[in-house]
Amino acid sequence: MGKIVAFFGVSALCGVLAAGLLVPAASVAGASATAGVEFFNALPAELRQEPLSVPSKILDSNGKTIATFYAENRVPVTLDKVSKPMQDAIVSIEDERFYQHSGVDIRGITRAAMHNLTSSSQQGASTLTQQYVNNVLINADSLNGVSQEDLTISGTKSYADKLREMKLAIAVEKEFTKEQILQGYLNIVLFSGTTYGVEAASQRFFSVPASKLSIQQAALLAGMVQLPNVYNPIRNPEASLKRRNVVLGAMLKTGAITQDEYDEAVATDLDLKVKDVKSGCVGAKTAAYFCDYVTHLVLSDKAYGETEEDRTNLLYRGGLTIKTTLDSRLQKEAEAEVVKAIPANDSSNVGTSLVSVQPGTGKILAMAQNKIYGPQEGSKYTEYNFNVSKSLGGAGGFQGGSTMKPYTTIAWLESGHHMWDTINAARDFYPNSFAWKASCLSKGYAYALTDDGGWNVNNATAGFKRSMTVDYGLYWSINTATAAQASQLDLCDIADATERLHLVDGVTGEPQNPANPSFILGTTNVTPLAQASAFAALANEGEYCAPRALLSVKDAAGNKYKVPGEDCEDALEPDVVANLNGTLSKIAGQRIAKGTINVPIAGKTGTNNGASSTWFVGYTTGVATAAWVGRYTDIAPTMGMRINGVTREWVDSATFAAPLWLSYMKDVIGYYPAEGFGKADTKPAPVITEVPETQSQDTESTSEDDAATDTPATDNGNGGGNNGNGNGNGNGGGNDESDGGGDDD
Repeated sequence: MGKIVAFFGVSALCGVLAAGLLVPAASVAGASATAGVEFFNALPAELRQEPLSVPSKILDSNGKTIATFYAENRVPVTLDKVSKPMQDAIVSIEDERFYQHSGVDIRGITRAAMHNLTSSSQQGASTLTQQYVNNVLINADSLNGVSQEDLTISGTKSYADKLREMKLAIAVEKEFTKEQILQGYLNIVLFSGTTYGVEAASQRFFSVPASKLSIQQAALLAGMVQLPNVYNPIRNPEASLKRRNVVLGAMLKTGAITQDEYDEAVATDLDLKVKDVKSGCVGAKTAAYFCDYVTHLVLSDKAYGETEEDRTNLLYRGGLTIKTTLDSRLQKEAEAEVVKAIPANDSSNVGTSLVSVQPGTGKILAMAQNKIYGPQEGSKYTEYNFNVSKSLGGAGGFQGGSTMKPYTTIAWLESGHHMWDTINAARDFYPNSFAWKASCLSKGYAYALTDDGGWNVNNATAGFKRSMTVDYGLYWSINTATAAQASQLDLCDIADATERLHLVDGVTGEPQNPANPSFILGTTNVTPLAQASAFAALANEGEYCAPRALLSVKDAAGNKYKVPGEDCEDALEPDVVANLNGTLSKIAGQRIAKGTINVPIAGKTGTNNGASSTWFVGYTTGVATAAWVGRYTDIAPTMGMRINGVTREWVDSATFAAPLWLSYMKDVIGYYPAEGFGKADTKPAPVITEVPETQSQDTESTSEDDAATDTPATDNGNGGGNNGNGNGNGNGGGNDESDGGGDDD
C-alpha cells in the first residue's frame, strides 16, 4: 500500500511539473490540477545564493601557511582544474543524462519511481542541477541561522520542497551553462565530515590536486557523495571500495572509460594518501601560540564584524587571507630553544617563552613557548599564551622583578641626574611614616605600609649595602640602590616612564600604580610581549612602536580589511636612552654574552622572590627579545625543584632565562643588522683651580664611580646575586610571604 501511495504521489508531482512547465493553467482540466499548477507557479524562480563557506588562512611574512580555519574545508577551483575522469565519474553515477535534460529529468523520475515500487533498493531521481540547487539552499540556510533539523537534506524533503528544487533547477539551467553548473556542484558538494568540494577532497584522501585525479581516484570520490559518512574510505574501506567499483561500472556503461581502463582501475586498491588539515591553531605545525594571538586580534576587532559571532563566521567561512609579521626563520629557532631549555613534559611544569619584536616597526618576529598548544589533559598542554595579556588569550604576564629597575633610572636621568651620581644604598628600611613623593596622587605622597612597621629592603648578596654610583647599582641590580634612587624622585615620574612604554598590568590592563612603592622592584605582572616592545624602544633611541602582527587581510572576494599600521611615538629622549644603554650594554655584553656576540647588545636581568618568574630582556638595534622562564599555574617558588633533570636549590635569571636568550639570539642576530646604541655621557673631570705644592698632579681617584664593572669581594662569581626582598607593602602584591616583587642578580 505504501508503494502504491508513493507511486501516485510521484505521478501527481510529475503531472504538476509537466503542467506547470508546458501547459497554461487555464487549459488544465480539474480544480486539483489547476491548484497544483498555481502552487508551482507561485514558487520562487530565482535561486537565493550566499557565498560559499571558504577556509581562512594565517600566513607568515613570506606567505607560508601557519594555520587554516574552516567550518567547511573547501578550496574552490575552476572546472579546468578538475580532471576529466572526475567530471565523467560524477556525471556517470549521479546524472548520466546531465547533458540532455534541462534541469529536471522526468524520464529519470519515472524510472526511479518504477524501480522503487518493484525493488527493495531505492533510486534517486535528482539531477546534478537539482542537487546543486539543494546544496546552495542548504548553504544559504546555514549561513542565515536555519537549524539543522529544518535543512532540506536528503530524506526530509516534502513534495513542496521537491517542486521548489525542480523549478529552481530549471531556472538555473536557463541562466548557466552545463559547465558552470558542474563546476558549482563539484565545489559545493559534501564529500565527508567537514570536507567540501572536490579540491579539498582530493587533497584530503590522495594528497594531490583535483586536476591530477586518476580514473580510480575519481570514481572513489564520486561514489562518496551519495552517502559521505558511509562511503568514507578511512572509516569504511571495504564499503568504499565496493562503491568505487560501482562507479567504475557506471563510467564503463556511459562510455566514459574503455573496458581496458575499467579492468585496470577495478583491480587497484584504494591507495589512499591521507592528509589531515585540522581547523584552527591546534592544526598549526609551527607558531601555534602566535596563531592564537592573531585569532584573538581578529575576533576582538569590529573591523571584521559588528558582533563576535559575525567575526567568527568571517574567520571560519569568509576565506580570509591573513598575512602576518612572523619571520619563520626566527620562529624555528625560538621553538627549538624553548623546548631545549625545559621540555614541555618536564615534571617541574615550568614554562619557558621567547618573543621577538623589531625596533622601529613593532613587528612581532617570533613568539614561542615550551608547552604544546591544545586543550588536552596533561601538564605539557596549555592554551594559555605566556607572551600576551589576558584580554588576548594570554596568561596575563608575570612579575617583572628587576627588569623594571631601568624605569627608575630613566626617571632619574630625566630629572637631571647622572649615572655617575653617588647614592646611599646602605639604607635598607623605610618606616611606614616615610613619605614617598607621588605628585599625581591626591595627597601627593605614597606610603609603603606594612605590618612590620615599614619596608625592609634587602639585597640578594651581602656586601652591597653601601654608597655606590647609580651605574654600579643598576649593573649589579641592587635593590637598596633602586630604592635609594626612588626615594629622591617622584614615583609618578617612574610610573609615567613605564606608561610611555606601555608596560601595563597584563591581567587588568591598568598602568603601574605609584600608590604602591613596591612597583619599582617589579611586583606588577607584565607580559613578555610588552617587555620586548618596551626594550625595543631602548634599542631605537627612545622611539616606542606598538607591537603589530598583521600586515594585510583580505577575504575570498578580494575585499581588503584595514589593519593597524606602524604606530610609533617618541617616548624617551635619545640622550637619556644613550646613558641608560651605557649600563645595560655592560650587563648584556660582560655578564650575559661574555664575548660570544660580536655586535652591540644590551639588556636587563630579572627575578622575583622565589624565582617563580625569571627574565632576561635584551636587544640589538635590529631585534629585541624577551626570554621568560617560570611558573604559570601558580606562583610557588622554583627553589628546590627538580627542573630538567636537576634539583635546583638556587634559581635566578642566570639559570635559564639568560642562557635561553643567548642561545637563541646567537642564531638569529645576523638576520637583522645591528648598529651602536650611541655614546653615553662620561663623568666630567674635576675642575682644579690650584694644586697644593705637597700633592702630586698625577694622583688618580679611587672612588667607586669608576668601579661599575668590578666584581665585589662578596660576589658569587656569576655576576651578582638574586632574589632579594622587595616591598612588603600590603598594596604592592608580592609573591613571597610578606615580600613584594623581587630583585634579581
